[in-house]
Amino acid sequence: MKAVVDGHVVAESADIVENSGYQYFSASAVRLNWLQKTAKTASDLECPHGVQFYDVVIDGTRHQRASWVYEAPQSAKQQIAQRFGFWKDVKVV
Repeated sequence: MKAVVDGHVVAESADIVENSGYQYFSASAVRLNWLQKTAKTASDLECPHGVQFYDVVIDGTRHQRASWVYEAPQSAKQQIAQRFGFWKDVKVV
């Protein structure tokens, strides 16, 4: 699978874990240099799984909060710990 935005492949791997309708990529499959950590919102801080959102920034174009990772997932999300999900402008195909 690939995570693509504006024709750029942000992540690519066959090692995908699906959870709650989203596909999660290992960190080694993600172009981490295109991700910028965002400040946590009040909603983020309330998340029991320790969510951290990232903006995807490519060639000066910022796709806000288009990726996330659960830093301390509870049991239901344990299999996606430290894996990146994508949404909004980033299409997973």
